[in-house]
Amino acid sequence: MRDEDWSEHVERQQARYRDGEARLRDASDSDARQRQLTRLGNAAGGAGLALLLAGRPDEAAQWLARAAERYRESFADAPAGSWGRPIGALKARLLGGDWDGAWREAEWTLATGAADADSPIGRYAASLALLVLERDIEARPLASSLRERADFPAAVGDALATIAAGDRLGYIDAVERVLESFETREEYLEDVPVADTVMVLQALASRRDLAAELTSPLLPPG
Repeated sequence: MRDEDWSEHVERQQARYRDGEARLRDASDSDARQRQLTRLGNAAGGAGLALLLAGRPDEAAQWLARAAERYRESFADAPAGSWGRPIGALKARLLGGDWDGAWREAEWTLATGAADADSPIGRYAASLALLVLERDIEARPLASSLRERADFPAAVGDALATIAAGDRLGYIDAVERVLESFETREEYLEDVPVADTVMVLQALASRRDLAAELTSPLLPPG
C-alpha cells in the first residue's frame, strides 16, 4: 500500500469544490443544477475523507457537513431512484460524527420512500437510515434481502444484517471482508483511497458495542 500525501488530496478536492461553486452559478436549468450539486457533494466528501485520514477531524467534519447539505439539496430535482444522494448524506453525517444530523438525514431518507424501493441501492439507503434510528428489527429484513442479491456487495449486506441482529462475531467477519475489498481495489470514489464504507459500518457497530478492531492505511489514524 503506497504512502499518501493527504494534504495533496485535500487541496485537490477543495479546488474541485470551488470550481464547482462557480459552475453552479452558471447552471442553466434544474437538471444541470442538481448534477452540479452532486459533484459538489462528491468533492466536499472527498475533502472530508482526506482530512480524516490526515488526522484533522474538526476540519473534516465541516467538509462532510457541507457534502451532506449538497447531496440533500440535489435530491429535489434528481431523477427518480437517485438513492445515492440520501446515502451520501447519511454517510457524510456518520463520518463526521454528527449523530443529530444523521438522525435528521435518516428520517428524511425514509420519508422519500427508500424502504419501499426495489433497487438494492434504495434498500441500502433504508437499511442505513433504520440503523441510524436504532430501528434494528425493521432493518433486519431489508438488510437480509441485500445479502441475497447478485447486484450488491455480499460482504456489505452481511455487515448490515449482522449489525441489525446484534451478531458481533458475524459482523467482525463481514466488516473484515469489506475492508479487504477496499484494500484490493484499484479505484476509489473521487480517487481518495479511503475505506469509507468500513468507517460507516464501524460507526453503526460502535453504537451497539459490536465494532471490530481494524488497522489499515485506508482508515483514520487511531
